[in-house]
Amino acid sequence: MNFEMQKANMLAENINGFINYVHKRYENKNSHILNTDKMYQIKLLIEEFKFQIIADELQRINQFTWDEKYTHILVDRFRKGLNVIDEYVENNYNDLFIFSARLYTLNSLSLAFSIKESS
Repeated sequence: MNFEMQKANMLAENINGFINYVHKRYENKNSHILNTDKMYQIKLLIEEFKFQIIADELQRINQFTWDEKYTHILVDRFRKGLNVIDEYVENNYNDLFIFSARLYTLNSLSLAFSIKESS
């Protein structure tokens, strides 16, 4: 399997993991997050930027072959939404600190595609 395909699939798996984590934290009322409105805002941002569709498409197109052009388009779309969510978490860090590690991981994985493109 191509290394680029593996990176795309790993990014898709981590996007799905982030989506599931946000949904579980939102549904769990005994969560560490005191302000559920801020959690709901992250949930809405995930839906607005269509993270689930992006993750599914990344897995679909990189399942058997490496589609560089479409993968970069999807990663760029994902990064736009990720930047908005990352900024929101930074602005509300006291309530949303629990997401910072996952956002860092997603940011690092998605930057792996941008660095190769600019080289």
